[in-house]
Amino acid sequence: MATSPYLESIRTELRTRRYSIQTEKVYLYWIKTFIIFNDKRHPDNMGNVDIERFLNHLAVNRQVSAATQNQALCAIIFLYRYIVKRDIKNLSFSFTKREKALPTVLTHQEAMEIIALMDGKYKLIALLLYGCGLRINEALKLRIKDLNLNDNMLFVFRGKGKKDRYTLLPTSLSSQINQQILHATQVHRNDIEQGYGLTSLPASLIRKYGNACKDLSWQYLFPSSTRCIHPYDGYVCRHHIHESAFRKQLRAAVLKTSITKRVKAHTFRHTFATQLLQNGTDIRTVQELLGHTDLKTTEIYTHVIGSRFSHTQSPIDKNDI
Repeated sequence: MATSPYLESIRTELRTRRYSIQTEKVYLYWIKTFIIFNDKRHPDNMGNVDIERFLNHLAVNRQVSAATQNQALCAIIFLYRYIVKRDIKNLSFSFTKREKALPTVLTHQEAMEIIALMDGKYKLIALLLYGCGLRINEALKLRIKDLNLNDNMLFVFRGKGKKDRYTLLPTSLSSQINQQILHATQVHRNDIEQGYGLTSLPASLIRKYGNACKDLSWQYLFPSSTRCIHPYDGYVCRHHIHESAFRKQLRAAVLKTSITKRVKAHTFRHTFATQLLQNGTDIRTVQELLGHTDLKTTEIYTHVIGSRFSHTQSPIDKNDI
């Protein structure tokens, strides 16, 4: 779909600064929404009052979450800092109240019941989410070179916050992982025979690694069924499967159970953390495996398992009822 030259200039700036495709889409959406809200006036002719009015509208009229409002703010700050070349300071607007909610977690039995109802690669993805504590994007972006089956280690390249880390790789998954590697290998061989074979890489790395990106080690563990054009560098490549395909499989599996909790892909990561803590794993080890920068982020799971109340007895339990 055609976009205005102004929005295309913003897209170019985002790509020059190596923002992810997802961030690009989100930022362009909010910038476009901001301009339309202000009667399509040019951002050069707008300032704090217009930005504040828009952010208040999001909080009061659209009642978006605090995270969504902050996302819109970040997009507008990017617009003014790098496109308009003006820093925005001293904004005064109504913040959406951030609700403090504990994460939803499953019992081990519930997690395995759901996973048992999934098939093929989607079942393996769910097992990796739960067994390794991965985010869904981290699981889908796994490349064959990231798997160390000998030492039972998994390398997570550029997770959230562009941080690298190592995490556990369950020994019980070795057979299924090897089967998936064989599938990825066959897909890659077919690509090579047809004159292709490049995998998708972060922007401009193709110039650094060249034909080395045709090596099997660089291929995704969960390759997509079709090839595509790289959105930044324009070469034909094979990406990983889309997150929406996994979500559909997960939802179908949950609906077949009697579990009433709201289960998402991230629920398995929450369950991984709580299971480790319940089994006596040191919280700093859990922090490292999850890739949390701040220990306070990991400590939320101690509230979920109720460790603070483990030796506290309700007064009503002192007597038989």
